[in-house]
Amino acid sequence: MDLSRSIPKALSAKKKMSKQQLAQTMVGWGFVAVAAILIAVFSFYPMIQAFYLSLHSGMGNNLQFVGIANYLRLFQDATFITAVTNTFTYLIVQVPLMIVLGLVFSVVLNRPDLKGKGFFRTAIFLPAITSLVATSTIFRYLFGQQGLVNMALLGLGIIDSPLGWLTQPTLARIAIIIVITWRWTGYNMIFYLSSLQNVDYSIYEAAKIDGANAIQQFFKITIPMLKPIILFTSITSTIGTLQLFDEVMNITGGGPGNSTLTISQYIYNLSFRWTPDFGYASAVSFAIVIMIVVLSIIQFKVTGDKK
Repeated sequence: MDLSRSIPKALSAKKKMSKQQLAQTMVGWGFVAVAAILIAVFSFYPMIQAFYLSLHSGMGNNLQFVGIANYLRLFQDATFITAVTNTFTYLIVQVPLMIVLGLVFSVVLNRPDLKGKGFFRTAIFLPAITSLVATSTIFRYLFGQQGLVNMALLGLGIIDSPLGWLTQPTLARIAIIIVITWRWTGYNMIFYLSSLQNVDYSIYEAAKIDGANAIQQFFKITIPMLKPIILFTSITSTIGTLQLFDEVMNITGGGPGNSTLTISQYIYNLSFRWTPDFGYASAVSFAIVIMIVVLSIIQFKVTGDKK
C-alpha cells in the first residue's frame, strides 16, 4: 500500500468534512441567532427596562431616581395588599381544584371501554381555546341579577331571591373562581391524559387482580406516574393565576370595591386608568416575578424528587 498517496487523500477528505461540518454548524447558529435576537429584543430588553423604571418615578424625560422607594411603598399600599390577598385567594382555592378535576377527568377519559370519549375530551378542553373576552362576556350575563344562574337556582328552589353574584364581594370571588376553573381545567387534563396514554393499561388490570380498588389505583399508580406532570401544571397554573387579568377585568372590573382586584389589574390601573405611574407599576410587576420564583421553588421542594 502506497502511504504517500493515501495519507494526503485522507487529510483532504477530513478537511472537506470539517468544512461541511463548519457550514452546518454556522447554519444552525444562524437559526438560533434569529430566535435569540427576537427573545432579547422582545423579552429581555423590556424586563431590563421595566427594572430600570422601577427604580425611578415620573414619566418620559422627567424620570427621577428613587432607588428602592417604590419597593418599600408596596408594604404600605393598602390597594396592593388587597390585590395580593385576592390573587392568593384565587390561587389557594382554584389551582388545587383545577388540578384535582383535571386528574379525575383524565383518568375517566383514559378508560379504553369508555364510549364517546373523543367528544367528552373535546368538550372539556374547548373552553381553553375560546376567546377570553367572549368567555368573560358570556359569564357576566350568566351571573347577572336576572342571569341563567339565578334563574336555575330559583327554579330548583335553592334560593328565594336573586343573588348579587357580581355585586357582593364573596359571591363575586366565587364567580371568578368558577370561570377560571371552567376555562383551564381541560388545559391541565390534556397534559395528564397524554401522559396516561403512555402507560400500559395492563398495570391497572394487574392491580385490579391483586385486589386494588379504583381509589387505591388512583393514589398508588396514577399519582406517582403523573408526578412530574402534576409539578409542571401546578407551576404553570400558579404563574397563570398570579397574572390573572382578563376574566376579572371583563366580568367584575375588579369590583365591587376592589374585592376581586388582581395584581395584574392593579398594574394596568397604575399605568393606564389612573395618573400614570410607570415606575411604581414596574415595581408591582417585579413583585409578581418574586412571588412566582418563591412559589416555584417551594413547589419543587414539596413535590419534586428528593435525592
